[in-house]
Amino acid sequence: MSKIFVPLPDLPPPSSTKGIVGWSRENLFSTPLNSVLSLVIGLIVLSAVIPLLNWALFSANWAGSTPESCTATGACWSFVTSRLDFFIYGFFPTELTWRVDLVFLLLALSFVPQFFERFPYKAKLGIFSLTGLPIIAYFLIAGGVFGLDPIATNRWGGLFLTLLLAYVGIVASLPIGVVLALGRRSEMPVIRTLCIGFIELWRGVPLISVLFMASVMLPLFLPDGVSFDKLMRALVGITMFQSAYMAEVIRGGLQAIPRGQYEAAAAMGLNYWKMMRLVVLPQALKLVIPGIVNTFIALFKDTTLVLIIGLFDILGTVQNSIQDPKWGNVSTEGYVFAAACFWVFCFSISRYSQKLERKLHRGHKR
Repeated sequence: MSKIFVPLPDLPPPSSTKGIVGWSRENLFSTPLNSVLSLVIGLIVLSAVIPLLNWALFSANWAGSTPESCTATGACWSFVTSRLDFFIYGFFPTELTWRVDLVFLLLALSFVPQFFERFPYKAKLGIFSLTGLPIIAYFLIAGGVFGLDPIATNRWGGLFLTLLLAYVGIVASLPIGVVLALGRRSEMPVIRTLCIGFIELWRGVPLISVLFMASVMLPLFLPDGVSFDKLMRALVGITMFQSAYMAEVIRGGLQAIPRGQYEAAAAMGLNYWKMMRLVVLPQALKLVIPGIVNTFIALFKDTTLVLIIGLFDILGTVQNSIQDPKWGNVSTEGYVFAAACFWVFCFSISRYSQKLERKLHRGHKR
């Protein structure tokens, strides 16, 4: 009589090969040399991190609104908390900051749901953020309509001005970059030459000179009686500058599309614009998401250069505040706060782009 063998269930892996213990054994202590290097590097990191945490957290001064509330042993975060309104709103009237807060709320409601996979209205919110939100935000902040007091742009500043410059630059430079990239690959010599000239001109000069030209030279080319304020000139300069870089990023994606895709679209009877809109551009933009996001992040950080033409973004408000002699040396705290703000937004953009890449992955990723 034959015996029936029943396979036993698989045993769980040893505790030493999973979790943080397994990861440490595999990556940090896999060989004697790696173990020594890991211990040495760990001691170096601890010797630097512990004093930093002590200065930034444990011995820091958080409360108070005067220089006397700070001590010499820790960070003077009370300087940041006492000037927080200035860092966020600039010279915007205090009693009207609710208008900026409402714009912040609309911005959060438009973009935060994009991080949640199952949110049902992401597409509609995305369209609203590109069409309705800029119009609502402009009338809320600028005023002059619906009984809202007008606020001159020279009183706009702080974090909200940084977000405004970056948002307008991002929204405007992407479609212009797409048109320029298509024009540079056009078979019509006039269109191709104009697009190449535009791209190479703006890529050949630094942004700081573009802002100077937009602030000083642009009014000279306008008809009599026509003028733009300083903020509008900066927005035009930033948009044109970033559009040239965006065009080259998108052109790289267009060149990566196989020729067979163009031929297949033409065989289906699609004209040029339908071919680009339905077949080529969706694939090209998906391939160059990292390059597009990298351009967006560079644009967000380059907004700090508007300080040279008299606009006070978040870095400008920090620099203006640390020059107050009564606070003493608080430049480190101010610059750390500004750097943290930039890091939060740039890191969020980067993480969203990675999520978008994973969502659009269709088997071409190695």
